[in-house]
Amino acid sequence: MNTPINDTRKAELLSSAVEHIDITSFDARPIVEAMGKMSFTSRDLATATGLYNQMLEDKDCSIILVIAGSTSAGGCMDLYAELVRSNMVDAIVATGATIVDMDFFEALGHKHYQALEIPDDDTLRSLYIDRIYDTYIDETQLQDCDFTIGKIADSLEPKPYSSRAFIREMGKWLCDGNGKKDNSLVKLAYEHDVPIFCPAFVDSSAGFGLVKHQVDRMKEGKPYMVLDAIADFRELTEIKIKAGTTGLLMIGGGVPKNFTQDTVVCAEILGHHDVEVHKYAVQITVADVRDGACSSSTLQEAASWGKVSTAKEQMVFAEATSVLPLLASDAWHRGAWKTRAKRAFAKMFD
Repeated sequence: MNTPINDTRKAELLSSAVEHIDITSFDARPIVEAMGKMSFTSRDLATATGLYNQMLEDKDCSIILVIAGSTSAGGCMDLYAELVRSNMVDAIVATGATIVDMDFFEALGHKHYQALEIPDDDTLRSLYIDRIYDTYIDETQLQDCDFTIGKIADSLEPKPYSSRAFIREMGKWLCDGNGKKDNSLVKLAYEHDVPIFCPAFVDSSAGFGLVKHQVDRMKEGKPYMVLDAIADFRELTEIKIKAGTTGLLMIGGGVPKNFTQDTVVCAEILGHHDVEVHKYAVQITVADVRDGACSSSTLQEAASWGKVSTAKEQMVFAEATSVLPLLASDAWHRGAWKTRAKRAFAKMFD
């Protein structure tokens, strides 16, 4: 039997909102430079930061931001938004949770909360509080996100959409006066023509909303929209072919990482035998390499598949919220983004 919800207790647990870090508010250049004279993870981070700055300085290099894991919920949401606003990334590949459960969720006016304590998880369930390690989400607010995704789907022409096309509709919906947070990655990506891909899109709140959309339409005997995963792969490969030189800034691994790297192989399959491997690559991860999984495969391993160059790559084995703000702040303050050409890859599909 479920324990009745104690609203007073719930308010107490959801009392300390996560505050997202502002990389423009501090200059990490001195500490990153000092870390470059150290060893271990500090030196790896300094090397990775140097590579990201090289990507920004290389006038021919298009940058793909790859995000897996819960860094957005943990305080990096505004960081990613700033990378888009400041023309520091040209395309994004992420998990559905990053884009929907975290960013779009907050764009609706909801919050993530610091867990000041972690009571029994059955107690949290009775309060309709979801937990991501030491971070809380109000499940009732998350369901609002689910239903909103369904409403957006209901408003669209019933046809196949890539995740990129659907997320662009989400950004348009926010820009049409429905959003409650200007600093949303989905909203800013729409405004700056930065395409976002989620190759496993339904593995998120989007999945619940889209299933409801289809079921409701089926009951009414009406056609419904569908997601076209093949179009996702084709579109990102088209971006890779057009971009030529590319650099990857990867946070975590999993499906987004492999999906992005595979564009090189896909381009070759399509007859583009002159396609470049990803010239630059940085990955921040805590995954152990010994299980042979893609999430933990090193960038050197990816070179054996013809995906990434080994000349300019760096693995950083660290929990991303502890080092990514330093990398991003350093790059933002060095300012190479100020003279970068804007790619506006989303316009390729208009």
